[in-house]
Amino acid sequence: MQENAPEKALNEASNTTLKAPPHPLVIVKVGSTFEALRARRGDFEHWIADGLATQSLPILVVDPRRGDTLPAVDAVSGVVVTGSHAMVSHREPWSETTAAWLAQLVARRTPVLGICYGHQLLAHALGGEAGDHPQGAEVGTVSVTLDAAAATDPLLQGLPAQFPANVVHWQSALRLPEGAVRLAGNDHEPVQAFRVGESAWGVQFHPEFDDEVMRGYIDMLADGLRKEGADPAALRERVATTGAAAGLLGRFARIVEAHEGV
Repeated sequence: MQENAPEKALNEASNTTLKAPPHPLVIVKVGSTFEALRARRGDFEHWIADGLATQSLPILVVDPRRGDTLPAVDAVSGVVVTGSHAMVSHREPWSETTAAWLAQLVARRTPVLGICYGHQLLAHALGGEAGDHPQGAEVGTVSVTLDAAAATDPLLQGLPAQFPANVVHWQSALRLPEGAVRLAGNDHEPVQAFRVGESAWGVQFHPEFDDEVMRGYIDMLADGLRKEGADPAALRERVATTGAAAGLLGRFARIVEAHEGV
């Protein structure tokens, strides 16, 4: 039986409603890279967006440092919080506002991924503690070892038991929130990755850093590293490809897509 015109119009309107565009995957930009790197390679949000490689979700970048309003928590599909040259322990107003917003997202089971500063901010937001690492900086390509809990973790399962990752940090998640699950660490940094609830993760390392970016950071920080007793040339020599770590961004995007139903 053919539809009459009013019925056809009603069905088309209904289908249009069902196909409403998905909520954006939000990149919360809480920092910027060095100007020389930015001029050559773009900034944190560009590297992260490239790694997410989502064709299904719009990407929205917001920068609370410049006064951008964080979206309503029911209007996002997932969130990635970038790294920063700032320090979580300084508790700047924009940072504390972002922390409170992250806590609301976690309560809603919205997928969240915090990277470096974002990792520490997520721990702080949920009742943990972020502050100066007692052993100082960790810079370069390092080996990360998975904990047993990673074997069943939606984001980390299937990764090699040990894999290389790029790091640049002076602060750390010194104490995890109650109920958090540690997923990875190494000799310098006990918490390289953790999960809270079902779908909120922090990673201390930088999945968005490739080897060129990592060498760029070592070059920019060389004088300070020497003062701390490190050898920038040796750190530069040890920089390696970090494919397993880089793949976490795409894995996270697939989790967000599934959560959003696209």
